[in-house]
Amino acid sequence: MFSDGKFSGTTFTKKATLLSSILVYLAIFIVSLAVLLFSSDKFIESAERLGLSFGISPFIIGVTIVAFGTSLPELATSIASVISGSSEIVIGNVIGSNITNILLVLGLTAVIGKEIKLDFNVMDVDMPLLLMSGVFLYFFAGDMNFTLVEACMCLGALLIFLINSTQGQKSDADSRPPTNPLDFIWVALGAIGVFAGAHYTIYAIENVSKILDISPDLIALTVVALGTSLPEVVVSIAAVRKGKHAIAVGNVLGSNIFNTYAVMGIPRFFGDLTINNEIVSFGLPFMIAVSFLFALVTFSNKISRWEGAMLILFYVYYIIQLITNNA
Repeated sequence: MFSDGKFSGTTFTKKATLLSSILVYLAIFIVSLAVLLFSSDKFIESAERLGLSFGISPFIIGVTIVAFGTSLPELATSIASVISGSSEIVIGNVIGSNITNILLVLGLTAVIGKEIKLDFNVMDVDMPLLLMSGVFLYFFAGDMNFTLVEACMCLGALLIFLINSTQGQKSDADSRPPTNPLDFIWVALGAIGVFAGAHYTIYAIENVSKILDISPDLIALTVVALGTSLPEVVVSIAAVRKGKHAIAVGNVLGSNIFNTYAVMGIPRFFGDLTINNEIVSFGLPFMIAVSFLFALVTFSNKISRWEGAMLILFYVYYIIQLITNNA
């Protein structure tokens, strides 16, 4: 009896210790993610104002400055994961974020905004570049080995995209807002906050996954992807409510291109990337299919509320499949 009581007491103590550890890491995760999102928001606001003051058009701001800013959490968490020895998070983060951006971010934006109207032809250059980025990633990661040469090719493709996007897209000098020196400061502070928040976000995720014995791949495809996609959600919904549909769609387009090329390419210079077969066999093909779905719903130059609801349903299906496959 005494032995049983002692055993039960020891078991209870261990469970209490584990629970307290989980709560501590969850608190670190929440605070770190809050810092990450706040910093990225400040970075985006300041970078957008600077872009307008330099005469960059709203759509180009969406696919470059805003897209880069909203993708900073993905980049920061991916670099932090490689440095900490959890590089398998990188490709899961990229694929999960791209799927989340199209299905959840674009879907919520269309539902809340009732309709997204496009006054520009995304099928001209930007959409083909997005589709090509998914195909490139499939070939680069399909052999479970992402080399430095392939990382350089990704960054080269990103440079071509940026050069193409910014050519001939200046606005009239009279319509440009004045440049505020504080925006330069906020851009710098925002970037620092993003990387600090990302470091501790990954730190918390690693420890929770170890305690609960959850696959880092599953966490990267769901929790990390959703958390780092929150800036895209906030920016796109705010943009469409203000009637800035170009920024909303350009944000998703640019973010996904940036994720595929930069968030995969840059962390490779910090160490080897671990790529698991499950991600290549399900996550990557699903991401490519979702990208083609994105092209399909924007073909008519508008995204209706019902199409947005359909995208959200596909996201729910995606989450269910992930949980089922990793059960």
